[in-house]
Amino acid sequence: MKKQPTILIVDDNPENLGVLGNIVSENGYIPGFATNGTVALTSIKEESPDLILLDIMMPELDGFEVCRRLKQDATLAEIPIIFLTAKMEKDDVIAGLELGAVDYVTKPFNKKELITRINTHLELQAAKKDLQEALAAKEEALVTKDKLFSIIGHDLGNIFCGLQGIAELLVDKQIQFNAKEREDNIQMLIQAATNGYDLLTNLLNWSKSQTGILLANPAIIVLRDSIYRQIELQEHKAARKEIEIVADVDKNLLVFADLNMLDTIIRNLISNAIKFTSASGTIQVIAKQIEEKLVEISVTDTGIGIKQKDIEKLFKINAVRTYGTNNERGNGLGLVLCKDLVEKCGGMIGVESEVGKGSRFYIRLPIKEL
Repeated sequence: MKKQPTILIVDDNPENLGVLGNIVSENGYIPGFATNGTVALTSIKEESPDLILLDIMMPELDGFEVCRRLKQDATLAEIPIIFLTAKMEKDDVIAGLELGAVDYVTKPFNKKELITRINTHLELQAAKKDLQEALAAKEEALVTKDKLFSIIGHDLGNIFCGLQGIAELLVDKQIQFNAKEREDNIQMLIQAATNGYDLLTNLLNWSKSQTGILLANPAIIVLRDSIYRQIELQEHKAARKEIEIVADVDKNLLVFADLNMLDTIIRNLISNAIKFTSASGTIQVIAKQIEEKLVEISVTDTGIGIKQKDIEKLFKINAVRTYGTNNERGNGLGLVLCKDLVEKCGGMIGVESEVGKGSRFYIRLPIKEL
């Protein structure tokens, strides 16, 4: 249901407030009232109206000063202001319009004229908002498209180049490797292939999520099974950095979620923790019931941590690229995908972190009991 616009009426004359309030109400708007400029500023900061009818001649703080202060506040400057003025004050209105007001009406009020002007400026404001949202959506779409092309062209390209280079070395009969060197190259080949597969899977899943193709098929899941399965799949990657992964999950803990989505979320969170944890570090995966119908799964690492200013950017596709503790290249797609999938499962994702002291990523999902 569409919200009714609110109109704040600012006038030191109670009779004017009554007349204006009736006109506004009769035309489907919600009126608010202020008897002076000081009260008006306080009211506007507490709850921004959609439009302001502002008297000019008021004691202490006149309409011009109220308008000037509102236009200096970035959070309030876009609210349209219509001045209320006596006929003899029309010349002064020019100064008010220069301060940022959008229009004026004269006293005594012509009901039809007043409503016409109110309707016009509310429609203009709504159109302006729609245009801003459309431009923002277009800009975000362009950024997303550029990001995807960058990941496909650069990240996948680098992985395949690495695969090709290592494979060519291994089959080159002119290069003699000892047993350890050959084993190291084979492990690098396996790791590059794994990275490529994980990235390609994330790209496909995220693309499906954005186009609405990827739909959740929730079911009751034994959480312990899913978590331990993903830890086992990531152990070889952790072992290369001598990172220990420990888990604490109640065997009877159940969640209601899409199994494939849940596996992808946990895999990406563990993989992210490994990437940003230094050698010989520790990763803890804990799942526990925190409310009657809510379970929390957390992945905590002893890694490098995240700056507070960067935390809010983590789940956005255009986030800045980062490198892991072993110079692993990151594109941020895994965390973006995690957020999308968690929300499709009816949950939420968050992070707590401090530079140099590691990070704690957590998701909260609906719980089911046996």
